[in-house]
Amino acid sequence: MAKIKFLRRNWNRHSRLGKGRKKKQVWRKPKGRHNKVREKQKGNPARVRIGYKQTEKKKPMLINSIKEIETAKAGETIIMGKIGMKKKIEIVKKAKEKGIKIHNINIKKFLEKNDKKKIKNEENKK
Repeated sequence: MAKIKFLRRNWNRHSRLGKGRKKKQVWRKPKGRHNKVREKQKGNPARVRIGYKQTEKKKPMLINSIKEIETAKAGETIIMGKIGMKKKIEIVKKAKEKGIKIHNINIKKFLEKNDKKKIKNEENKK
């Protein structure tokens, strides 16, 4: 089911509730005596009711250490926390082996970039 946007009744009639003022368009419960939305008359906007809520998607896990990635299962998504580069490389390699997606890192690009850095550092040491 597509997500329904519940807007305040008559938001398009008044300039103070108009198109450029999204904060003012939020849902307000209809309370008027002859209010068509409150009476659920045909042809009027939908009213907020039980049953419109969408199913919640799984939230990604926050990973801050190598031990935490071992608890993640294949096919899950994770988010990398603030970690140093050495541990970050290890975690990304483990994630690639397990088939875990990392939300805030492109695994392929990250590993290629680090391989290039490693080669460059080895040439400079010689």
